[in-house]
Amino acid sequence: MTPAFSEQVQLRFDPQTGLLPAIVQDADTGQVLMLGYMNEEAWARTQQDGRVTFFSRSKNRLWVKGETSGNFLTVVSLHVDCDADTVLIRAIPAGPTCHRGTVSCFEQVEQTQAPAAPIGFLADLERLIVERHQFPERAPTSYTVSLFKKGLPKIAQKVGEEAVETVIDAVGGSRETLPGEVADLLYHLLVLLVASGVPMAEVISVLQERHRLPNTRHLTEG
Repeated sequence: MTPAFSEQVQLRFDPQTGLLPAIVQDADTGQVLMLGYMNEEAWARTQQDGRVTFFSRSKNRLWVKGETSGNFLTVVSLHVDCDADTVLIRAIPAGPTCHRGTVSCFEQVEQTQAPAAPIGFLADLERLIVERHQFPERAPTSYTVSLFKKGLPKIAQKVGEEAVETVIDAVGGSRETLPGEVADLLYHLLVLLVASGVPMAEVISVLQERHRLPNTRHLTEG
């Protein structure tokens, strides 16, 4: 867990209720998962235990998110807003955050699109691929599981094949089929990374570092 604030920051809890709002965001996808409230003890417990702990206004006690369902929120980093009266918690969810079984409390049944940036889906996909790698018995007929069974050389071969098809479509101006080829390439690249033990976050960190360095910035800007 990384506190992304100075320990000298004094949080401004509501003088009447002793609470402040806490927004929880998926650390991988960026999706907002829920809004809860914390008192000083809940804030301290969250930092100490590394699991999001709220103060339940209905139960009138501390409430560890996931204490009943098992869908805990493991803290990655903590952030305090400019007025020190609201906190943002980046966390990794162990399962659906909402009691209705949805990923986010801000999802509605009639919505066709989750309240998250589209790029965040890659993190969801990576999680699923990791699960297929770690627990192949859960989906024995999965194409992803079959790739892992064939081994890294076969996975690397598929990446090469998809890369060639992507290049052919791009050079040939096949606008309609190019997105599909790129999707195939991205998927197989993720499988390759998981098989190699390299998280996507590590690749993103390299891109971010190159972007910050003047002599390598051209590698991320084109």
